[in-house]
Amino acid sequence: MKDDSSARIVAGLRDWIAAAAPGARLPSTRSLVAQYGASPVTVQKALRTLASQGLVESRPGVGTFVRAVRLPRPNDYGWQTAALGSPQNPIPRTSTALRQAPNDVIALHSGYPDRELLPERLVRTAFARAARGDAAVGRPPSAGLPDLQAWFAAELGAAAPAWAAPPAPSDVIVVPGSQSGLGGAFRALVGAGRPLLAESPTYWGAILAAAQVGVRIVPVPSGIDGPDPDELARAFEHTGARAFYAQPTFANPTGARWSPDVADRVLDLVRRHGAFLIEDDWAHDFGIAADASPVAARDDAGHVVYLRSLTKSVSPAVRVAGVVARGPARERILADAQAESMYVSGVLQAVALDVVTQPAWRTHLRGVRRQLAARRDLLAGAIREHVPSARLDVPQGGLNLWVRLPDATDLPGLVRDCEAAGVVVAAGDEWFPAEPTGPYLRLGYAGPNPGAFPEGARVIGEVLARRHG
Repeated sequence: MKDDSSARIVAGLRDWIAAAAPGARLPSTRSLVAQYGASPVTVQKALRTLASQGLVESRPGVGTFVRAVRLPRPNDYGWQTAALGSPQNPIPRTSTALRQAPNDVIALHSGYPDRELLPERLVRTAFARAARGDAAVGRPPSAGLPDLQAWFAAELGAAAPAWAAPPAPSDVIVVPGSQSGLGGAFRALVGAGRPLLAESPTYWGAILAAAQVGVRIVPVPSGIDGPDPDELARAFEHTGARAFYAQPTFANPTGARWSPDVADRVLDLVRRHGAFLIEDDWAHDFGIAADASPVAARDDAGHVVYLRSLTKSVSPAVRVAGVVARGPARERILADAQAESMYVSGVLQAVALDVVTQPAWRTHLRGVRRQLAARRDLLAGAIREHVPSARLDVPQGGLNLWVRLPDATDLPGLVRDCEAAGVVVAAGDEWFPAEPTGPYLRLGYAGPNPGAFPEGARVIGEVLARRHG
């Protein structure tokens, strides 16, 4: 008699499986059809049910078998140690700034702007337009979409003095984010095993990129006014370096903004030593009390290689940056970019171009400036109130405060205790390419829930006081 329900077959086979040895083969479908008087479809349905319950496993072309019980055992990957050998370029651990924190903590560690600081409506509209355009199916040029190249060149050229020739669109290479641009510049202009001068402290991502390339970073002390030109001159002379990585505008982590005098002296040193300044203008869109003034705008001889990212200001989903370089340096960086990623997604380039060419983009940036100012002042005031022993300079732009703690501070212990109390902070050690010069915290004011900044500062102050007894 034909039975359309598979439940009776499942029940019968469960009894059969209970008495069978692991790995035993179940009767064939034909046998089960005859035994239960059911259709092949009903039998297959029953077997699928048993498989979903983990009782059997099907081997196509062979049959269905009782699933063997797999006993847990420790993983042993020790053989890989011998196969891989010692790493040639030890890579620093991932920065605290990239860490995802639970929603119920006060997050003062993030290096990315909160969602309310992003042009979300512009980005969503741009993605919809890009999906309907040629960028969704075409392969873009290796150096980038011509219109986006032209935009990067025009923005930098607008800051150039009358005597300096502005960059041409052909001087621009579009890369998938600033991290890719840093790695490409370090490979093309410095090379593994060779020295790269860098401000100390400096962006942790640059330290990471240098480690990946095998470049040897030589730290140059830098403070709220930028590097000491005399120290930079000595470093050039002692190392023979041919490149200096720096963030002249709202540096991460210090917030430093070079004065015109420092910028001119650094540029003069770079020219005198026949070297490159790799200028990272990551915070171009995050001016508060001052605007970005790229050093690259005052150089038309190819000494400054300029990196301008849109990832933080447009959207973390739009990893697009522009590298402006002239002469053979540009060709070497382009060759490296082609070997590394061939080209940047045309859709992402189209989205970035769409956003930054909309009239609403400038309106958005003016609103971001006001929001960042309020956030910065709220956090800085709270730190001064609740952590009076700390020292900080209020930056003119950027996304974070660089806070110096008392010399005797146990920084790892402080970070742990703060997190246990519901406040995530970033230890400043990650931003030093060599030994830290003191205990620092990098506190972001662009993260979520700015209303909780005073409470976060209160917790930091209480933990610090408790640890200092």
